[in-house]
Amino acid sequence: MKIGSYTLASNTMLAPMAGITDQPFRQLCCQMGAGLAVSEMVSANPKVWNTNKSKRRLVHSEDAGIRSVQIAGSDPQELAFAAQINVDNGAQIIDINMGCPAKKVNKKLAGSALLKEPALVEQIIQAVVNKVDVPVTLKIRTGWCENSRNGIEIAKIAEINGIQSLVVHGRTRSDFYKGDAEYDTIKAIKQAVSIPVVANGDITSVEKASQVLNYTGADAIMVGRGAQGRPWFFREINHYLKTGQQLASPSMEEIRSILIGHVQELHKFYGDFMGVRFARKHVSWYLQTLDPEKQFRSIFNALESEQQQLEALTRYFDNLI
Repeated sequence: MKIGSYTLASNTMLAPMAGITDQPFRQLCCQMGAGLAVSEMVSANPKVWNTNKSKRRLVHSEDAGIRSVQIAGSDPQELAFAAQINVDNGAQIIDINMGCPAKKVNKKLAGSALLKEPALVEQIIQAVVNKVDVPVTLKIRTGWCENSRNGIEIAKIAEINGIQSLVVHGRTRSDFYKGDAEYDTIKAIKQAVSIPVVANGDITSVEKASQVLNYTGADAIMVGRGAQGRPWFFREINHYLKTGQQLASPSMEEIRSILIGHVQELHKFYGDFMGVRFARKHVSWYLQTLDPEKQFRSIFNALESEQQQLEALTRYFDNLI
């Protein structure tokens, strides 16, 4: 799949997730087969850019793979300015968020709330596309609620105004993340536009990835929660799509190497205090199948230093292996 002049290494993507898809995790997922890993959402409001969290999200030059940065807001000129700043800081693709269902985002008429305002959607897209000289992409949901699924209308606006590819999450905003994603709307959107369409929502197995691609006719798939704690999921999907065969699960030795390496990168990226806390979250996802009784997780979550975390993980895997 191509986005503008960029050809993705695979047709699997990592979805942007706040507090999860930071630089260390994006780099790891790209190394494990993701063709594109989109950054955490960056606010278009420059008033919040001086926080440590925003400063980390505004640095893109060291990302692995193609650097795609997602921006969110409701003011066309603010979004255009934010897009240019991120391009100046290394972004190679700008992704506009019109899919986030969070109340704190929607009450500012950003994220999926924009789906209720097609005219404003058009103004935003025009402003951003005209401001930057890199490809601009868009992420949406199928609509605001079940009675207002206007994904096709938004997709056509996107195509007419220069959006290079479109990610569609198979839920309305009212669904949040409840129930099952539906793919009929994604299929209809794919048939209605000629730009690349990416299917997103509930892709947690290689079989589901294949089924969604075949049913919707989408050009690629985007994985979110399904990659938490298993970045190797991307290479498993890629292998299955290519061969129709299941790839062998990673060995315990490989999981150990991946997990400890990931924790070390989190420590390096965030520093001792915050790195330890972000590591707890990621390690918990890795351990969901390895530690079903949560005995080690409770021990790990009480540790307060980088050295303690790394020593505990080394002992844990030594006992397993």
